[in-house]
Amino acid sequence: MVVVHHLERSRSWRVLWMLEELGIPWKMVRYSREPSMLAPEALKKIHPLGKSPVIEDNGHVLAESAAILEYLQETYDSAQQLRPQGQEERLQYRFWLHYAEGSLMPPLLLKLVLGQMGKAPVPWLLRPLGKVLGKGVESAFLNQQLATHSRFIEQHLAEHRWFSGEQFSVADIQMSFPASVLLARGGQGDLPHLSDWLARGRQRPAWQRAEEAGGPFDLPG
Repeated sequence: MVVVHHLERSRSWRVLWMLEELGIPWKMVRYSREPSMLAPEALKKIHPLGKSPVIEDNGHVLAESAAILEYLQETYDSAQQLRPQGQEERLQYRFWLHYAEGSLMPPLLLKLVLGQMGKAPVPWLLRPLGKVLGKGVESAFLNQQLATHSRFIEQHLAEHRWFSGEQFSVADIQMSFPASVLLARGGQGDLPHLSDWLARGRQRPAWQRAEEAGGPFDLPG
């Protein structure tokens, strides 16, 4: 049985969704964030990095979202229901699986950090400066980067039902977290194709079962 070390308001929610799509037995060990919003020290007893998601299965301890999702697909998806078979679709599958964390999440995380520079725990005397500095970086650099990502994603979903093509796949599960952050906090206005894609994901029975088991999908920050 797969054991999921699940941190609230984190990327580990994607693993729950994946497991429900595959319909394999699993159990959860829950962790709450510290007041600082960091993961608790207890997670370091499972994996040295102390991050989430982490799973245990067949004597293996696995970290990193894409690595976990690929492992679950290769190990348990014998029918290949979550991995496309065509060459072009497979290339798209691989790209979006790694684009999610490699390209899209870094500017979104930076935006989250910059947005906290005018708030505690930054010393109150420095908060006005931190707020101005954060806004300046966002205006001069970050918002342009996020606008480029938004246009790229919107154009792709205008031409494809799911990220790898016509078939729902692991790439959609992996993209669910950064896409939700982009829609909620990216500051890029209306993204109709991305919003429609996310709504269709939320309608899937496996998504709803994951929420029943792990609690509502929620974002950090």
